[in-house]
Amino acid sequence: MHSNKRNGEGHKLSKLTETLSITAMGNNKADMVIKNGNIVNVNTGEIEENKDIAIKASRVVLVGKADHTIGDNTKIIDASGYYLAPGFMDGHVHVESSMVTVTQFAKAVLPKGTTTIFMDPHEIANVLGMDGVKYMIEEGRDLPLRVLATMPSCVPSAPGFEDAGAIFGPEEIEEAMQWEEIIGLGEMMNFPGVIFGDTDVHEELKATLKSGKVITGHYSIPDTEKGLQAYSAAGIASCHEGTSKEDAISRMRLGMYAKMREGSAWHDVKENIKAITENNIDSRYGILVSDDVHPHTLLEKGHLDHVVRRAIQEGLNPITAIQMVTINTAQCFNVDRFMGSISPGRYADILFIKDLADVSIDKVIARGEVIAEHGELTTSLNTYEYPKSASNSVHLQENLKPEDFEVKVNTHENTVKTNVMEIVEAQVGTKHKIIDLPVNEGKVQPSLENDIIKAMVMDRHRGEGSFGLGFVKGFGIKEGAVASTVAHDSHNLLITGTNDEDMAYAGNILAEEGGGMIAVKDKQVLALLPLSIAGLISDKPVEEVAKLVDDMAEAWKKLGCDIVSPFMTMALLSLPVLPELRLTNRGLVDTLNFKFIRITE
Repeated sequence: MHSNKRNGEGHKLSKLTETLSITAMGNNKADMVIKNGNIVNVNTGEIEENKDIAIKASRVVLVGKADHTIGDNTKIIDASGYYLAPGFMDGHVHVESSMVTVTQFAKAVLPKGTTTIFMDPHEIANVLGMDGVKYMIEEGRDLPLRVLATMPSCVPSAPGFEDAGAIFGPEEIEEAMQWEEIIGLGEMMNFPGVIFGDTDVHEELKATLKSGKVITGHYSIPDTEKGLQAYSAAGIASCHEGTSKEDAISRMRLGMYAKMREGSAWHDVKENIKAITENNIDSRYGILVSDDVHPHTLLEKGHLDHVVRRAIQEGLNPITAIQMVTINTAQCFNVDRFMGSISPGRYADILFIKDLADVSIDKVIARGEVIAEHGELTTSLNTYEYPKSASNSVHLQENLKPEDFEVKVNTHENTVKTNVMEIVEAQVGTKHKIIDLPVNEGKVQPSLENDIIKAMVMDRHRGEGSFGLGFVKGFGIKEGAVASTVAHDSHNLLITGTNDEDMAYAGNILAEEGGGMIAVKDKQVLALLPLSIAGLISDKPVEEVAKLVDDMAEAWKKLGCDIVSPFMTMALLSLPVLPELRLTNRGLVDTLNFKFIRITE
């Protein structure tokens, strides 16, 4: 299925060296020449005015005056009045978080100027294993969007603390590093395994480094004096978990790429970008990424164009912002010889921008072809059919019953000290709170007046019936329940709610649907978003999925929640590699000390 090429891009360029050179000299004629544009030179950080670009075999061959490369069959495009920037590159994105296929993701982001993604398909990997990774890579192979992938490193994200649908170890990593489309190792979330010398974790790192590929990171604790240094020393090249100016600076000082994210729920650019705007430091190790983006965000706000715009709004120079989604990203993944700038030998991925500060993209060229104009695709995309096995991914031991959600406690008191997860709006972290909750007939109750509801994570991969119960604060829900099979990263069945009856009903309906998201009230469905592929991805067009997501958002509001992207925040309740307290199918996890704790004190 996959060719064994460790340097696929170099191999591709090696076939074209003579063609590109003689075209630049004018002894062969260009396929396309773009005339009279103002080039955003990300190599030097300047605007070059009134320049031409000659393109041959999907590559740039010359930047300057290109009249001598024009022949009878050369397509000429006048770029007068436009800034010409390299196509934007997302250095960290989970396509599955958009709940659409790679094809539909491409449909949404190409007109916005994204021409390359470095996706981390660890969501589907946690459900379908190696097959899931292969499906997404195969789907991306024939798209105008360049789809490169990092091999998921942590499946499950925290072994021993949760159960996923697959287990990846050094052997799987070593195999994947031979695949051409695999550009490196996906975010190494098991940072304790790195800094404390876990053998299997380091075997994964070694397999990646031996292949000459890049290790991407995920380091989410504050220790930068020893922990971050130890993490970086293992060869890990980047991290997207910084939320402050200090986080970004600490990574860039170590020669790590600080990936500053702005997705649907995680809005870190405002603070991260201060590392550059307030400290006047070199931006070469700064990258702008999206990480997780819902379809309505893609359609309404944009993709990387939105992230760049946000950075500019926070005071970043527009040229610097564009460097942070082009040349810096390419250098992070060691592919800047082939992409990331408008330079000879690089792919002809070029954006026509009217206003740099507003990032208003009027035309998109990808692989040397015009593929979008005025915000719309001008080319058709091939469809990819996922096998039926990808749609059979929810396996419960038996139907859920209201009594499954009871939290029993041995006390004669009216209240009990309870470990509670408190969410923080628009951030990935939770706070570990100890709160007195009411007890009724030996069962701990939610406290709606204190904005505390119940949560369950139920195994949906093996059908063995393992589950964890807990309490969460901060969603504002006053009635009903919500459930989701999007529950990072093992993607078990996650249910939160105000009462046991609605929680059981929501979970059972979702299992019957084969996964997705649901909101219910009084055993009535308020909104349902079916995600038939792995319980993560819809097979519907992106516009339809965006409408269903909007319906889900409205249902959350009807239940009393008004925070931004609540379903995305909820989906992280089960991720035991983020601080401070999380819930998995095995129980409640103190993620600062990496140990299970009881629900009640």
